[in-house]
Amino acid sequence: QVQLVESGGGSVQAGGSLRLSCAASGRTVNAMGWFRQAPGKERQFVAAISRNGGSIYYADSVKGRFTISRDNANTVYLQMISLKPEDTAVYYCAARYGLPTLVGRTYDYWGQGTQVTVSS
Repeated sequence: QVQLVESGGGSVQAGGSLRLSCAASGRTVNAMGWFRQAPGKERQFVAAISRNGGSIYYADSVKGRFTISRDNANTVYLQMISLKPEDTAVYYCAARYGLPTLVGRTYDYWGQGTQVTVSS
């Protein structure tokens, strides 16, 4: 089993920055990623990274503004800059034993989510 604990959410004004963290405990995972879900909308892929950082993927909507990184096998970060009101959502960390994918249902484990609110 793997437990994921996110931190770093909060409220910022448009143009601001936030850094999300996710620590995984238990078994070692390969891919870790971030998804988000805004009220009334479906869960959306944000970014994913392989264990060694060699494979990284971003949603088009966050390219150039968000950076996913990993400083050891089981901790992942999401640095978010130039935040927009449309980035407002609950952000979820996810992990899987296989390679990174953009599809949420392929992930084995999920965190509890952290709220990010961007005001205009």
